[in-house]
Amino acid sequence: MGSTSALKELQRDLENKANDLSKLQKDIAKNHQVRKKYTIQLGENELVLKELDLLNEDANVYKLIGPVLVKQDLAEANANVRKRIDYISTELKRLDGILQDLEEKQNSKKEAIFKVQQRIQSLQAGKGKA
Repeated sequence: MGSTSALKELQRDLENKANDLSKLQKDIAKNHQVRKKYTIQLGENELVLKELDLLNEDANVYKLIGPVLVKQDLAEANANVRKRIDYISTELKRLDGILQDLEEKQNSKKEAIFKVQQRIQSLQAGKGKA
C-alpha cells in the first residue's frame, strides 16, 4: 500500500504544478496584452513626432486636455512626445524582461510536470521506486 500513498502524493504534486503552470500562462497572456497596448501607443507617438517634425516653428500646436484644446509651444509638444516615447520604450524593455523570466519559469514548470508524470507512469507500471 506504500506505492498507493506515493502515487496519491505524486498526483497531488502534479495537480499543484499544473495550477502553477496555468497561473504562469495567464501572466504571460496578460503581459502580451499590455505589451500590445504599449506597442500601439509607441507607434502612435512616433507618428505624432514625425508630424511635429514636418511643422514650421511658428505653426500652432494644440493639446487636447479634457474637452478643451489648449495651445502649446511646438518645442514643448516635441519634448513631451519624446518623453512619452522614451517612457513607452523603457516599459516595453521592462515587459520583455518580465516575459523572458515568465517563459523560463513556464519551461521549468513543464519539465517538472513531465518528470512527475514519468514517475507516476513508472509507479503505475509497477517498476517505480518511490
